[in-house]
Amino acid sequence: MFSHMTIGASDLPRASAFYDAALAPLGIERLPVKYATWASWQRPGEAPKLWVGLPFNKMPAHPGNGWMAAFSASSRKAVDEAYAAAISAGAGDEGAPGLRPSFGPNYYGAYVRDPDGNKIHFVCREEEATEAANSN
Repeated sequence: MFSHMTIGASDLPRASAFYDAALAPLGIERLPVKYATWASWQRPGEAPKLWVGLPFNKMPAHPGNGWMAAFSASSRKAVDEAYAAAISAGAGDEGAPGLRPSFGPNYYGAYVRDPDGNKIHFVCREEEATEAANSN
């Protein structure tokens, strides 16, 4: 549905280390890029990319109110791991991993703020693996 997403950062090495750690449990990897002020990540085999870097207009990066980047996870365990990695890499807690029944019966998510204050969400919409195995 979208081509790519960009997130402004005030410190690219810090932001790169954060996103490397937080996105690894989701199978999202950093790509080589030719730009000194930007870094990029992508899940192998998928087209959308995440770009993180210093704003082009040279103004300070700041989070937008109501804006959020949500990353899909293949399992609830991956959500848990991404959340733990993000917290370990300096994220602020915005909502521990858990079911969010108001969003759907199997909606399992976690929320953090990256080091620049951007809201990041990890989500899995699948049944828990042990529940699915026991229902067959």
